Amino acid sequence: MKKARILLADDHPHLVEKVTQLLQPEYEVLGAVSDGQALVSAAERLKPDVLVLDVTMPILDGIEAAKKLKAQGCESKIVFLTVHSDPDYLRACLAAGGLGYVSKSRMASDLLHAVHHALTERIFISPTMTGQK
Repeated sequence: MKKARILLADDHPHLVEKVTQLLQPEYEVLGAVSDGQALVSAAERLKPDVLVLDVTMPILDGIEAAKKLKAQGCESKIVFLTVHSDPDYLRACLAAGGLGYVSKSRMASDLLHAVHHALTERIFISPTMTGQK
């Protein structure tokens, strides 16, 4: 079976390295970009199955980049990886087409679940983001 292809977007190289190590055994990580505009360009060119992106990035934030991609007909599933626990960010990410909203503090336990859910068109939100434990 072919591995799902993932593109990462985060402006912290150390975090990109950790995410890659976490995802690589199960998925094909195509690469990483460090800002929202580069994400839009790379997603158009590479057509990944899933985008794992940070909310707060330079040039174009993750929410705006997701909106732009969806408006252009991008079919990639979107999983946000973030430090923001504010419900307004969660709502904005879901409204922008996100199927996953993962706390960076729970990345090791939640990210694989979120990607799997996104690939099957289901929403996954880290329990800490919804006030659960």
